[in-house]
Amino acid sequence: MRRSAPPPCPGRERRRWVRRWSSAAGSHNPPAGRRRALRRRRRGAGSVRASRASCRNGGDSVHRGAVRVAQRSAGSDVGDVVRLLERRSDEAGGPVTTNRVANLLRRRESPQRPTFLELFFDLVYVFALTRIVHELVLDYTRGHVADTLTTSLSENGETLLLLLALWWIWAQTAWTTSRFDPFQPAIQFVVLATMFGSLLLAVAISGALAETGLLFASTYVAIQVGRTLFFVLTLPGHDLRRVNMLALVWFSVSAVPWIVGAFAPELTRNSLWALALAIDYVGGRLGWPVPRLGRSQVSSWAVAGDHLAERYWQLVIVALGETILTSGSSLLRGPIVAERIMALTLSFLTTVLLWRIYFYRAGQILGEAVAASAKPGRLGRSAEFSHLLMVAGILVTSAGSELVLIDPVGHAKHAWVAAILGGPALYLVGRSVFEYVTFARVSRPRPIGILVLAAIAPVMVGLPPLAVAAVAAAVLLGIAVSDAIRAHGRPLEQASPPR
Repeated sequence: MRRSAPPPCPGRERRRWVRRWSSAAGSHNPPAGRRRALRRRRRGAGSVRASRASCRNGGDSVHRGAVRVAQRSAGSDVGDVVRLLERRSDEAGGPVTTNRVANLLRRRESPQRPTFLELFFDLVYVFALTRIVHELVLDYTRGHVADTLTTSLSENGETLLLLLALWWIWAQTAWTTSRFDPFQPAIQFVVLATMFGSLLLAVAISGALAETGLLFASTYVAIQVGRTLFFVLTLPGHDLRRVNMLALVWFSVSAVPWIVGAFAPELTRNSLWALALAIDYVGGRLGWPVPRLGRSQVSSWAVAGDHLAERYWQLVIVALGETILTSGSSLLRGPIVAERIMALTLSFLTTVLLWRIYFYRAGQILGEAVAASAKPGRLGRSAEFSHLLMVAGILVTSAGSELVLIDPVGHAKHAWVAAILGGPALYLVGRSVFEYVTFARVSRPRPIGILVLAAIAPVMVGLPPLAVAAVAAAVLLGIAVSDAIRAHGRPLEQASPPR
């Protein structure tokens, strides 16, 4: 439809009239008349200025009055005018909330590889996981603990609480950088603040169940509440703001047992902190349901699959690297003799086998599985749980390797056997869950390996720790060889996640 020419600009017509009237007044009237003309001209200057923007834009003003002018104009399109007003408002520094939020989000076409910021963040967890392994070794070497399996498991449970707290913070950060653009300064601020908080948590691990309990609990609460509150304030009008509002409610509730537990005796503290972690984990698993506000549908969360997969890979590599670091450091703390060198060799071989079993196929195509899933958010959460089990298994294996280096030819106690064989078994449990997440099935060598490790554990008590470690490495080697034989001459299996 052809649009008619816009009407004459009222501002321009007024200026012409004022100039003609002023010149006429100046030529025929006395000075008093000229002063009156100047006063009238000043009174009309406001409307002249208001109309100049309209003239520059072909009759479309950035003020509300332009809509009324356009409506009176023949053939005018109000939709075009409104869009022009929104564009002019953005250019003039008006509300740009939607654009600001969009800039924070990770775009589908953006690179999926983790950034240097995220790799930098993981450095703190090298230190944190080392502290966890140190606590596990202390659990197994204290005189009153190492003699009984029940007591050692109780001590391990306390250390497990600290690992779960660290894991939840790392996992939330991985999901944050999977949804948001880590190149944005606001997101970098969140990651670096979380990194510093994680460093404080790692420092407080050794005395978290005693003198540094308040530091550990308050830092954890500050990270979780502070991060969700930050996104509530910076995501107005976006669906993710509601998700963070729901999470903020749950983290605020769990903050109570965290802080109260920091002042309680050890047994009460363990119970309260276990309750706080249960609140956090259950809330995240269910989508943080809140009465009258509903909950977030975890299954429909948008996930950058390749990015999230690589973040899990990197943490597994960090955990495996910690095993090598711990073994090498332990060897240097004593005489370098043949038995201890053999223990270091078995520790390295076990680490290589854990790496091989992880990356054989399922570890390589997690990103494809997330992309192929009808519920990527739920599959990502399941993969997160499987990696928690695997990382915990690697850390227990690392503690077992250090025990072997401490006394390679002594007599293995119940607790030591549980660590040396239980670490690989726990790792295989997590790897079985991971395989089901990726292929919707579990290959037989993994559950068979778990059963073998559990069956031979009672027989290993009293044998040299070096022999126990050799048996664990032999079981892992059998699984790795079975994988290689099954894959030989066959096309690579594609991801087929459960429906």
